Amino acid sequence: MTKIICQNRKARHDYFILDEYEAGMVLLGTEVKSLRLGRANLKDSYARISNGEVFLHNMHIAQYPFAAGANHDPTRIRKLLLHKGEIKRLTGKVKERGQSLIPLQVYFKEGKAKVTLALVKGKRKYDKREAIRKRDEKRDLDRQMRNIRKT
Repeated sequence: MTKIICQNRKARHDYFILDEYEAGMVLLGTEVKSLRLGRANLKDSYARISNGEVFLHNMHIAQYPFAAGANHDPTRIRKLLLHKGEIKRLTGKVKERGQSLIPLQVYFKEGKAKVTLALVKGKRKYDKREAIRKRDEKRDLDRQMRNIRKT
């Protein structure tokens, strides 16, 4: 069973998602407790590969309110746990022009904190407008179908 803590909804609007990976997170105790309270934010966060390791930058985990003085830095850099083969594959793909790693969601799976990383390529403004137009058309069509079924 998985318990979703937070999602990066804007990522699906701003990027084309090419591939997804599940990664473990190296966390401190107060970070885990704060995550269990649902106090996290993925806005403006991204992942970087350096020295054969993957690190998550700008993820905000609020300080645990019941920790006396041993609290964590809310936006510290966190190490992600992936298989060596996945890291090598990601390294090659991220070096390509315009591709990067973005976290999509943070969740608990079997008691362990996990993050879904996505290999993404940025959308242009006209791509975003097209996606909005398609979504609106689908919504209108669904609404018309519901009205037809009611009568």
